[in-house]
Amino acid sequence: MTLRKESDAQFLDMIRQNEGIIFKVASFYVDKENPISDLYQEIVLNLWKAYPSFRGESKYSTWIYRIALNTCVSFYRRGKKNIPYVDITMDIPEITESNDQIQELYRLIGRLGKIERALVLLYLDDKSYKEIADITGLSVTNVATKLSRIKEKLRFMSNNDNN
Repeated sequence: MTLRKESDAQFLDMIRQNEGIIFKVASFYVDKENPISDLYQEIVLNLWKAYPSFRGESKYSTWIYRIALNTCVSFYRRGKKNIPYVDITMDIPEITESNDQIQELYRLIGRLGKIERALVLLYLDDKSYKEIADITGLSVTNVATKLSRIKEKLRFMSNNDNN
């Protein structure tokens, strides 16, 4: 196998092993105008572009989270203008939660800003403050402060919605 084909196979294997992360991040940013397939495709494209420069200084999952979150935030900042669309067919797992409290939490999270959503996603995925800091580029102290404020904001939103 040539070096390029070996690299391509490694990339595809990495995507398969970590596609849950990609779907999870994309699902936090999906809306009516931006289907999950568009975000998934954009994330994988950016991972492919960045793959040759991956130095192995972090785990693949940390690197994937960082690229995926940056892609989603950038996707919304610049809008979908001038982004070429190529239809891809994929089986996307439906996110169905039977618990009303979980559905309410996700509804409230959906009202947060894009960066706040990223922090909550990582927190809910049981990432340590250090891992969140590594992924987002924030300091550990900043992560702790922001998460504390986000939790308070979610409590406030929940209390006001229930009154």
